[in-house]
Amino acid sequence: MKLDPQAKALLESIEQSGAPPFNAYSAQAARTVYDQASEAVRGTPPVPHKIETIEIPGSLGPIPAWIYKPSDGSDLPVLVYYHGGGYTIGSLQSHDCVCRGICVEAECIVVSVDYRLAPENKFPAAVVDAWDSAVWVVENANSLGGDPNNVAIGGDSAGGNLAAVVSLIIKESGGPQLIFQLLVYPCTDMSCEFKSHQKFGKGYRLTNELIDWFYEHYFSEGDDRSHWKASPLNASDLSDLPSAFVISAGFDPLQDEGKAYAEKMESAGVKVKHSHYESMMHGFLTMPGVIDKAKEAISECAKELKQAFNKK
Repeated sequence: MKLDPQAKALLESIEQSGAPPFNAYSAQAARTVYDQASEAVRGTPPVPHKIETIEIPGSLGPIPAWIYKPSDGSDLPVLVYYHGGGYTIGSLQSHDCVCRGICVEAECIVVSVDYRLAPENKFPAAVVDAWDSAVWVVENANSLGGDPNNVAIGGDSAGGNLAAVVSLIIKESGGPQLIFQLLVYPCTDMSCEFKSHQKFGKGYRLTNELIDWFYEHYFSEGDDRSHWKASPLNASDLSDLPSAFVISAGFDPLQDEGKAYAEKMESAGVKVKHSHYESMMHGFLTMPGVIDKAKEAISECAKELKQAFNKK
């Protein structure tokens, strides 16, 4: 197994630039640096028919969101998407290229949710915003041009965690109905005890130190990081969840927990497809301008979504 040459070249260029890691900054400064870095690798994504800015009413306050529309049609399928960034960084802008690609290729509305970030908003604020936005989208899908019976949920990294957690909350509460989960290299176990954390926790962008920095911002002292609302892998019952598409990356410290979650869902009777990008590192999905595998992964996400929507 070798790191993809394009990914290797990107990592080498970052190292040669002398740019400090995100955890060398304050959370606020790191957000700016991350958005700037994302802009440099996003390439030229496809152009949806329309992009709108809205505010979703949430129990903690308004939640900004971008609505990507493939057409002016009605009863379109909908994806609620949560960006990655360790609950601390990441934005609507940093994941714009992903949402554009999925909207156009899957021919679905994408609702990209700007959930509250830590450390200003500690756990479970992001979970509350993720839940509130999913419920609102289903209840208001018609006004968006969407089909309330054809709504999927998804995200990458921390956003993949939120998508998994919201699916579990829906299972616990009995609604609203979602038809699919898109989980891109999700964090599913906050213990960081899987072997991939030891093997790939240095040199591949998402380091052990950066993960610690994220979790220290996200959690307050005394929080139970093992609770399923933080670590969905620890949920006792994963049966009756929506079918799922899970992506993992071969040079990612989170890969073992993502694989474990896919396996546990499958063992519980959930229909799961797992795609492993062996030569990729964590975060590659937002880099289609410099990594060809990112384009491939976005297209695969769109393909799986489209199939799920059509089977509704």
